[in-house]
Amino acid sequence: MRTSVSRGRARAVGENVSAADERWMRLAIAESLKGMHAGEGGPFGCVIVREGELVSKGHNRVISTNDPTAHAEVVALRRAARRLGRFDLSDCVLYASCEPCPMCLSAIYWARIRKVFFANTKRDAAKIGFADQFIYEELELPLERRKLQMVPLLRNEAVGAFVDWSRKADRVNY
Repeated sequence: MRTSVSRGRARAVGENVSAADERWMRLAIAESLKGMHAGEGGPFGCVIVREGELVSKGHNRVISTNDPTAHAEVVALRRAARRLGRFDLSDCVLYASCEPCPMCLSAIYWARIRKVFFANTKRDAAKIGFADQFIYEELELPLERRKLQMVPLLRNEAVGAFVDWSRKADRVNY
């Protein structure tokens, strides 16, 4: 996607960005500063909106919770799902102060978010020590070439749970 800069702001070419979108992004940025200055984690914030109303917000809480998954987007997604009482957030829009990392991006896809706005890029994050490119590269490698040792074990026993799931009449697909 190409971007253009107007009045100091980068925008996607052809993307219709409203004043409300900018307001929500400013809230995500404020959330990133709130968490960082509180010593809870890195400078990342997120806001989730549905039909023009705030559903949830969150900031990085990795340090304060000792939880490596407590990224701003994951925190906000968990709060939104709990508040709405469902895991399907396809009627929501997410505003992140930075382009989501691979984990957060996966969570966003699983939540079925329909649109994501982000401020800082993954390149901006890499410049301050949050380099996620290696994860993208690792995912492209065969298991035996990854830095993280991946060892298949007891598949024949585990596959039974998948068979049971596929036959479960009341399963909820997600």
